[in-house]
Order: sequence, then C-alpha cells, then structure tokens
Amino acid sequence: MLYVSTRNQEEKATASQAVMQGLASDGGLFVPEQIPKLDVPVGKLAGMTYQETAYEVMKLFLTDYTEEELKACIRNAYDEKFDTEEIAPLVAAQGAYYLELFHGRTIAFKDMALSILPHLLTTAARKNNVGNEIVILTATSGDTGKAALAGFADVEGTKIVVFYPKDGVSPIQKRQMVTQKGANTFVVGINGNFDQAQAGVKQMFSDAELAKEMADAGYQFSSANSINIGRLVPQVAYYAYAYARMIKSGDIREGEKINVVVPTGNFGNILAAFYAKNMGVPIAKLICASNENKVLYDFFSTGTYDKNREFILTSSPSMDILVSSNLERLIYRIAGDDAQANAALMRSLQETGRYEITEGMRRQLADFYGNYASEEETAEAIRKIYQESGYVIDTHTAVAAAVYEKYKKETKDLTKTVIVSTASPYKFTKSVMSAIDPKKYGDKPDFELIDELEAISKVKAPQAVEEIRTAPVVHTAVCEADQMQEAVKGFLKI
Repeated sequence: MLYVSTRNQEEKATASQAVMQGLASDGGLFVPEQIPKLDVPVGKLAGMTYQETAYEVMKLFLTDYTEEELKACIRNAYDEKFDTEEIAPLVAAQGAYYLELFHGRTIAFKDMALSILPHLLTTAARKNNVGNEIVILTATSGDTGKAALAGFADVEGTKIVVFYPKDGVSPIQKRQMVTQKGANTFVVGINGNFDQAQAGVKQMFSDAELAKEMADAGYQFSSANSINIGRLVPQVAYYAYAYARMIKSGDIREGEKINVVVPTGNFGNILAAFYAKNMGVPIAKLICASNENKVLYDFFSTGTYDKNREFILTSSPSMDILVSSNLERLIYRIAGDDAQANAALMRSLQETGRYEITEGMRRQLADFYGNYASEEETAEAIRKIYQESGYVIDTHTAVAAAVYEKYKKETKDLTKTVIVSTASPYKFTKSVMSAIDPKKYGDKPDFELIDELEAISKVKAPQAVEEIRTAPVVHTAVCEADQMQEAVKGFLKI
C-alpha cells in the first residue's frame, strides 16, 4: 500500500514514510492509493478484543510494518493506560449507542490514536534509518495537545512542541497541558485562535529553509495532528470495533446497517468513519455534527466551503475550527483522486478563504448529513439526557446528540445509531454542570465541580483529573501567532 499527496500524485511514500513525514512536502495530505477492503467478515470481529480488531484493520493500511512490529505497537498502546478493558465501551442511552472513546490517559478520543502514534513513529524511524531527532510539531484546539504530550513525553529520539490558543481551551484542558512533565516537551499559548495555530504549524512544515536549518542541527519535523495518516488509521479501527460489539450484544444482525454521528471540527474523526464504511463496515449515514462554528454544516448544505466568518468561542472548544484540514482528504476522493483539481481548490481556500465544489462532487456526498447545535441546544441535550437516563455527556458529545435529534425529526430514519462520545464530562465540568442546573452550579469554578459531577454521575473522577488538581505548572511560554517559528527555534536552541 503506497500513499500519495492529495496535491501531487507523483509524491509517493510507504506507510512508514508517510507516518514519519506527517505532511507531504507540497503541503498536501497523504492518502492511501486505494481504501483496502476488510479481509475478515465483520461477524468474525465480534469475537475479537479491541487489540485484535485494531490489528485486522491497521495491517491493511500499514503494509510495510511487519506483523510483529504492528502487534507490538498495538500492545504497547492499548494497555493499562486505559481504565476499561474494552478500551472503547459502547453504552446504550436515550435510544442511541454512545461509543465512549475517552477512557485513555487524557480522557479524550485523541488518546485512541495518540497512544499508538509514538510507537508507529519510532518504529518508522528505525525502518527508514533516520538519524535525526524527530520534533513533533502540533497545534491543538484542546485535546490533541495533551494526548500528544502524554504519548511522546520522554520518548527517546523525539521532542514535542504544542501550540494552543491561550484563551480558547477549557481551564482543565489548559491545566492538563501546562502541567505536563518531560524534558522533551514544550507547550506554548498563542495570542490567537486554533486556525492561526494550525496555519503557523503548516507554514513551518512547508518551509524548505527551516527544514535545512533543522537538518543541520540534527532535527526533522513530524506531526501528531490528524493530518498525519498515523492518526487517522487507528481511528478507523474503533468504528469496526463498535459495529462488532453491536453484533456481539445482539443489538444488530451481521450486515445490518447502522448510522454514525460524529461531533467534528477538523474532520478527521468522521473521515475515519468514511474510511471504515469504504472498507466494508456496514455504515449507512455519516452524520456530521458542528457547533456554532458551522463551516462544515454550510459546506454540506451548499457545496461551498467558506471560512470568511466570525470565529466563535463555544463550550465545545475542540470543535472551534474554521479550517477543517482533513476535509481535503475527502475532497481529493470525490474529485476522482484528481490531485490537480484538489490543489486548485486548496489554493482558492488559501487565497480567498473559500472554494466551491462541482455538482458531480456534491452528488458523491449523499452518504453525509450535516447539521449544527447552538450553545442552548448543546446545554439542553446534556440536561435532557441526564434527567431522563442519568447518563452524563460532555459538550462535544452533546452537540452530536442534539444534531442526531434534528436528523431523526427531519428524516424519520430510525436506523440504529452510534453517537461518538469524544471526551469525558470531567474535562468540561463547568459547562456540563451549568447545563444540568445553572442556578446550583453556574457560579462555581471547574475544579470545585469535580466532586459534584462525581456525585450526580456516580462515575468516579478519572485519575487524569485528580492528578492535575495539585500538579505544578511547568510551561508558561506565550507568543504571538507570527512568532511561532522563533519559539520553536528557541526551544531547540538553533
């Protein structure tokens, strides 16, 4: 299986080379030349563990990793770092099935991929005889940063630099990052939003002069963002696993189709569901749930992607994104794998902030449904689900739950549905508790509400939250959005 750039099909890489580079040299994203088909029946997956399912999916994409190498990466990733044996439990509530992807070290779905990425990356470096130290360069809207830091902290042969919007993440998200230990870690708040952080990271990746300077000093960049194919492939696995669990529990027959609802900002998580569907997992509708930064909803409604709008800070900050990087992989696909056509659209996005797809491309989006939830609708979803079932969800999952209700009302489609639960409610205690009872909890700070949430949810506060209550702040660096390169050079002493 070879990987090509979405902007130039002449640029090819093996899986391990694509994982190591992160971003193609022309600024494009690596995609597999074709999406492989599952070579085991989904019914057989029902008898497998999460680790075994992950291997069956990932071996088809990462074909230059040996069986031994890939199984070692999976074994080292999905172990006691997760607080449930299933790794990704499926919980039935309010007429849907919530796929809980937040049982890892940093209580968000990013752990599902970022627990394995360091192992995939260091294995790739060995396979390709890389002598340089790898510098993981990452922008985060809240969750990727901590999950990447936790994954790469003190991993030999790597350094990790994370940029986050200083005033655009929750207090708990921020504290998780700034208390991160590890001599090879560097965390920087920027005076700006996530899109500016992401643009700064992409610019550094495509700067040939900087790459030479880095190489001369013994470094090379790689990415832990979802632009890295090593992030996307592990995510495909949990959709296959969720389907298999539903067969095992008797909720569906083998071959019966399900819908999937994904709260999304950067489009990586729902793209993984699209890949799973194309591999043969029986998924019907891919329901794309946006918050008030509804650039993806508008795209699915009109065929025009337009980031020229106000950037809104919401209670679901990991989705506060106007440039959905992973959408480029879908655009390339619906353009008929035409790198030139895709590159022209991405140039238009860069130069004008917008692009429009053709009618033919729009017809290929029939499996997608887009909608969004306002802040009020998000809070209402949290309150309603708690009051009616006692189940507590976070703000991002609530966006998905609210959009699912709109979808059902609009389409009358009652196909069994998996809602992807992307973060623990403990990561957004103030927003969650204020939604449940604004009078009682509205004035209390995040950390005070941890015990209150424990009492009402009857779910013990995760270790990740307990640890940061008293952990000392290690990272205090702040910079302007146009000073990110200087910050990186300062950390690397070049």
